[in-house]
Amino acid sequence: MKEAGYYDGSITNGVVVTVEPYSQHQQIQQVVYRILDANLDRAREGLRIIEEWCRFGLNSAQLAGEFKHLRQEVASWHTEELRTARDTPGDPGTDLSHPQEEQRSSIKALLQANFCRVEEALRVLEEYGKLYHPKMGQACKQMRYRVYSLETDLMGYQRHQLLRRSRLYLVTSPSDTLLPTVEAALKGGLTLVQYRDKETDDAVRLELAIKLRQLCHGYSALFIINDRVDLALAVDADGVHLGQQDMPIATARQLLGPQRVIGRSTTNAEEMRKAIAEGADYIGVGPVYETPTKVGKAATGLDYVRYAAQNSSVPWFAIGGIDANNVNDVIDAGAERVAVVRSLMQAEQPTLVTQYLLSQLNRIKPEG
Repeated sequence: MKEAGYYDGSITNGVVVTVEPYSQHQQIQQVVYRILDANLDRAREGLRIIEEWCRFGLNSAQLAGEFKHLRQEVASWHTEELRTARDTPGDPGTDLSHPQEEQRSSIKALLQANFCRVEEALRVLEEYGKLYHPKMGQACKQMRYRVYSLETDLMGYQRHQLLRRSRLYLVTSPSDTLLPTVEAALKGGLTLVQYRDKETDDAVRLELAIKLRQLCHGYSALFIINDRVDLALAVDADGVHLGQQDMPIATARQLLGPQRVIGRSTTNAEEMRKAIAEGADYIGVGPVYETPTKVGKAATGLDYVRYAAQNSSVPWFAIGGIDANNVNDVIDAGAERVAVVRSLMQAEQPTLVTQYLLSQLNRIKPEG
């Protein structure tokens, strides 16, 4: 910025132009006020969008209340002095847009876009607020950190709510029709998919996992990776499923953070108790029947299903050889959720099989 009295013959044709310092200060002040006003609006709007989903989508009074309180705290800085500096007709930014803003692929994408909007606005408010009020910069900094924490809490809350609502769990097996089969099941109402493939090269697995994650999130379904925490992080999966021989749950949690889902396979009461004590978000219970998916593992039968129904404090899925012919026996033993592999992956009409299995499972009163 040039100082008052600066001489530039190329601009003034040799005439010395003096700018009053006070006038220059007023101009800068108005620009700062407009920046603060625009970003206060942006932060409040983004917070309200997130708040509405917490209120109506999640029915969470606690989360809705936290976002409302934060929105009101932001609003407390939105003074009349800043509002009067607004110049919407003269703002060149009102005509700017980006193709990604024209549509949202899912609720998750909508929420993440608005979290980014709020966080960016608060960062601007933190810096320019230092020119407006001695406490504004620090206040906005603290609010930004709170939004980061709330983002983690909310995304984790959404995943865990969907996990609890999910009755049917598809565990995939390698197939030339993997993507169309999974999509057909999603069309039938499936909300939980695990990508399981222990043989394919990592490069191919990575490519397929990305496509599956996009597919699942497009249908608002959870996407879980079998065994591989690194792959789950690489493709932004919703979590991992770990076998008894895989890494400890505590290690996976340290790598994945609190917001992602971690499941553990169990075959008996001792393994169940250990998995729950170590912090598994859900467990697999089985194999209920003999299955080629678990070569060499004896079937646990329905007794373990009955035990899980009485003793598991986390969501659990009966798994192993379950299909349309025996699913009601498993339900009658106490299962509220089942996981399947062949009955969907090898189905001629995965959508219809999914709908049938869900119709039987939904005879059970859904959890709130």
